[in-house]
Amino acid sequence: MRVYLDNNATTMVDPEAFELMKPFFCEKYGNPNSLHKFGSETHPALRTALDQLYAGINAKDSDDIVVTSCATESNNWVVKGVYFDKIATGEKKRIITSAVEHPAIAATCQFLKKFGVELTILDVNSEGVVTAQQLRDAMSDDVALVSVMVANNETGMIFPTKELAAIAHEYGALFHSDGVQAVGKIPINVQDLGVDFLSFSAHKFHGPKGVGGLYIKDSQPLSSLLHGGEHMGGRRSGTLDVAGIVGMGKALELANKYMSFEGSHVRRLRDKLEDALLSIPDVSVVGKREHRVPNTILASIKGVEGEAMLWDLNRAGIAASTGSACASETLESNPIMEAIGADKELAHTALRLSLSRFNTEAEIDYAIEHIKKAITRLRAISSTFAYAPIGHVSGL
Repeated sequence: MRVYLDNNATTMVDPEAFELMKPFFCEKYGNPNSLHKFGSETHPALRTALDQLYAGINAKDSDDIVVTSCATESNNWVVKGVYFDKIATGEKKRIITSAVEHPAIAATCQFLKKFGVELTILDVNSEGVVTAQQLRDAMSDDVALVSVMVANNETGMIFPTKELAAIAHEYGALFHSDGVQAVGKIPINVQDLGVDFLSFSAHKFHGPKGVGGLYIKDSQPLSSLLHGGEHMGGRRSGTLDVAGIVGMGKALELANKYMSFEGSHVRRLRDKLEDALLSIPDVSVVGKREHRVPNTILASIKGVEGEAMLWDLNRAGIAASTGSACASETLESNPIMEAIGADKELAHTALRLSLSRFNTEAEIDYAIEHIKKAITRLRAISSTFAYAPIGHVSGL
């Protein structure tokens, strides 16, 4: 059996979205910006897709949703755009973000420090989130941008986005949220959240890879990241990926259609898997499940290196991860585990399991069986778990 439990890294394309994409590869393949019929015949599908995106996050007609290549581009665009618009001009000088942001935010903010940006990084509490009071304590009138995610890519913990955005606005700062792990999993209403910018990526909600979006409240100005054309109303240069946009629009429509199913079926399977893990001694899970998106588990399994666990699971046909896929080629300890206060040894034991609506009960039962087998095998050969007698204190 093959079991895919790495849906926070990427998802399969929903077959219904895939079918809608097909004509735009070899039949209706014209450039949408061309004046001839080959180009113009793509317009109805593009309009439908954009309508689906607006409806999917409850954006207003006066807002902009700009199609990008992915959320990494969207995140870079916001942070660098605000730098050019607010900080390079001398109007503001500071950016605030959290210690558990995706590298697309964290690395971009670190990069801008070279150009004089003052960066404030908020620690998270034991649940892995930033509180409203933490942000208020850090705010002042010199803050240009606050960027805090809606839901964490590793823990699944949901942040108090609405409260954080309101506090940022009290001090005249813009507020951006990386919504990649929330859009399509929990209801997202940008009007209610009050964010200025929201990033999302199609391949995280059963759309195609290589296409994402940036929501911009009230179509407010933001310096472009890419120049060289008049695409997307002059905001982003580059020929539109019609098939990708069509797939993304349909995928978001379907994700919202199945949202209650996600909240019941997927949550039930996630909880079943989580309960099985927690029944094993010295296993813990980060964050209360009621405060997480319904598909995610970040577990710490004492005495079991995360990479060794992945090896065993992969041999059994099970896909999982130790954390963010965008940093998975390193063998460093999980930074999210460290951010919530885990020691270095425990931070090396992270296992992320993320489900989708396409997972079945039989797959979860199979995963439970093989995770338990892997834990037993790996603990038996662990130098930090198996060989230490009860009460032993290392002299090293």
